[in-house]
Amino acid sequence: MAKQASAFKLEGNIGGFSFYKTRDGHMAREKGGVSKDRIMTDPKYARTRENLKEFSENAKTVKMLKDTIRPAVLRIADSKFHARLIREMMKVLRTDPVNGRGKRIVAEGDWSLIQGFEINSNAVLSGSVKTEIALTNTPTEWGFSIDPFLPVDFLSIPLGATHFKLMAAGASFDFQAGTKSFILDAGINHPVEQLTGLITMTIPKAGLPEPNKLFIIGIEFLQVVNGQNYAFNSEEHNAAAIVTVEKV
Repeated sequence: MAKQASAFKLEGNIGGFSFYKTRDGHMAREKGGVSKDRIMTDPKYARTRENLKEFSENAKTVKMLKDTIRPAVLRIADSKFHARLIREMMKVLRTDPVNGRGKRIVAEGDWSLIQGFEINSNAVLSGSVKTEIALTNTPTEWGFSIDPFLPVDFLSIPLGATHFKLMAAGASFDFQAGTKSFILDAGINHPVEQLTGLITMTIPKAGLPEPNKLFIIGIEFLQVVNGQNYAFNSEEHNAAAIVTVEKV
């Protein structure tokens, strides 16, 4: 696969090449290659079949995770969130110490590898919130607290934003059984030009029974006009991260 360098961008088939457009630009690649039937049956392609099976397993778990946490990250996730999560979850799958190649699964892998994953690579949580976020983790709940602060001094605020809100979310998954749970505290609006009070948020673990668990903290900015909220879908300022994970 190669990127088209010409001033004239092509799409379609010419000779032995296919020209097409992606999010990364106009690309070109040679047509042809090994048939699907041969890949699925020829012993020479056993490793390829193993890779395909594991990629499919990984894609299934990523879809489940993304669909579950979507209400929390809808206005935060960057345009490459899916691709980045695919890569990170594949790392988890490859640490499966139980199953052989082609049979490894995320459920058996090192779940701690996704701790710290940023939902938006263009605006990391520590860059958007520049004051200390104190985490709590007990047998019954996750939580965080932030001491009173002046938002204009400690937040990366987009032009035109009048308010911000912090959110907390918890999710749990049983990837093999296909079950999941989700809890969201969407938070309240805080004016960006006024001193906040102590901010605390908690997520109870009792509502998250599946073995693979995660805790997300995020921040969103908005403009309030005559009592109406207008969200900022800002990839440069809205931020969230998976700050804690557990596997039981």
